[in-house]
Order: sequence, then C-alpha cells, then structure tokens
Amino acid sequence: MVLLSRVADRIYWAGRYIERAEDSARVVRSFGDMLADFSTTDAAQWSTLKTVAGAEPGPLVSDGSDEMDVVEFLLADREHHNSIAKTVEFGRENLRTCREVLPREAWQTVNDLALYVRQNAPSSLDRRRREPFLTRVINDSRRLDGVLTSSMTRDEAFEMWRLGRYIERADMTTRVVGVRAATLLSLPPGSVDEFAEVRWMSVLRSLSALQMYQRASHGPIQGPDVVRFLLFDHRFPRSVAGCLAEIRSSLLRLPANETTMQAIEAADRQLRDCRPAADDGAALDNALDGLQLSLIALNNAIADRYLQF
Repeated sequence: MVLLSRVADRIYWAGRYIERAEDSARVVRSFGDMLADFSTTDAAQWSTLKTVAGAEPGPLVSDGSDEMDVVEFLLADREHHNSIAKTVEFGRENLRTCREVLPREAWQTVNDLALYVRQNAPSSLDRRRREPFLTRVINDSRRLDGVLTSSMTRDEAFEMWRLGRYIERADMTTRVVGVRAATLLSLPPGSVDEFAEVRWMSVLRSLSALQMYQRASHGPIQGPDVVRFLLFDHRFPRSVAGCLAEIRSSLLRLPANETTMQAIEAADRQLRDCRPAADDGAALDNALDGLQLSLIALNNAIADRYLQF
C-alpha cells in the first residue's frame, strides 16, 4: 500500500494533537490533586503549568486567584493552540479528511470527544466539574489508542500514527521533567521541603508513572531516581527511552529511512548525555533543552522525508 504524503501528514499530526490533549489533561489533574494537600499560598504555582504547555508563565500571585485563569488557558482558550479545546479540534480535523484509512470506531471516538470538549470545556474550569472533564479526555484518548492497536492494519498509516503519538509523548515527558523535576532538584543547599515526596508523587502521576516507579524502585521516592526512571527506563512506555525505542521500531518499518534513522540516533545520544545531570536541577534543565532540540530535529527529519506534499 502506498500512503500519500498528505494522508501521512494528517495522521501524524492527529496522533500528536490527541496525545497532547491527553498529556495536558493528566498534568492539570495531577497538579490539582497535589495542591489539595497544600496551603492556599501554593496555588500560585499554577502559573508554572504554562511553561509545561510551552507558554511563558504569568506573574505569580499569593492568593491563588490565578488558578482559574491558568486552567482556562490550558483547557478552553481557543486562542491558545496548545489548549485541550484546540488540540482536540485539530486532531479531529486532521482525521476527518483521511477517515478511509482508519477503523470506523476510531473516527467515532475522536468525533465524540471533539463534540464533548466543544460543549463542555468552557464550563469545566471550576474544581468540581474539572475532574470529570479531564478524565473523559484521558479515557477517550486511551480508547482511541485501544481501537487502533486492536483493529488497524500494521501498515504505513499505523506507523505514522505511532510516530506522532510517541514523539509528542517524549516531548511532554521532557517538559514535565525539565520544568517540575528540575525545579525540585534546585533547592538551596541545606533547605528541606517537607512536601518533597508529595511533589515527586505528583510528577510521577502526571505521567501515569507512580505505580510502575514503585514496582521498579522497591523503596522511597527519591528525586534523582524518579528522573532516571522517567528518562532512561526503556521498559516504561512513557519514559523518553521507551518512546525513542518505539519511534525507532516504527521508522525501521518505513521505506527509505536513512535520514530519519540518523535523527533517532542523534536523539539517543543526546538522551545518554543527560545521565550525569540526573542529580542536579540546573544541569538537568540544560541537558533537557538539548534533548528537546533533538526531538525537534527528529520531527523535522520525519516531515522532510514522509510528510512533504
């Protein structure tokens, strides 16, 4: 089967957008759960989530009054192209034009999710309504993955979907580790954070990694160990190493993959270079900047080889 570049582009970006919506929903949900254990003052940290979403953080306020503004920006702001409302819409529009290559149930899942988000995003900002909204986004994204995994032919279209999902997932993991974990590792010498374990648990939950980390570590939650698990444990499918392994697997099944394989090799080398930085917040932040640049280069290599039309 020959896949048109136009169709490959739509499927690849649909995979990225739906994964972005799911990952954003999980990050917002875990952050809200964490702040339930803290004082009102800590609500000012909501603005740091804008950095995770790739936007400049707004000014911090001490009374937590910016929570609704940040949540609206991340969930429902139609001017912000990384909001859940927009990424789900973009995902639907990309798949709408190439429904013929997907199982019917996949399109129905995406369409139902888009209709739900369009109707409910503006009214899901307060804490009582936010939880079911975020859970629906996460569950429908997982449902879509299940439909495609269980009923889609393993052809070039399927590999494009996988490439989009795993590149986006690796990018989000680097953002969560780079923004939240690096900050936790950058405490002044001698200072003690009494909520450190709760914060690290939130980092793990934002990537659905808490239980798998506990199975792998068999011990207390330690910051550097969390970083190493999220970056280097190739057995965990949301770690950067796990994502790169899946990307490599898909690229090997695609034709004329010389330039893309060079890009994945470069990303692997950049990830290995992050190992010495796992204990130091500033070094980790710098190392992950380089890793994100390598993911951008990988995306560009895929686009140049398969998505130009």
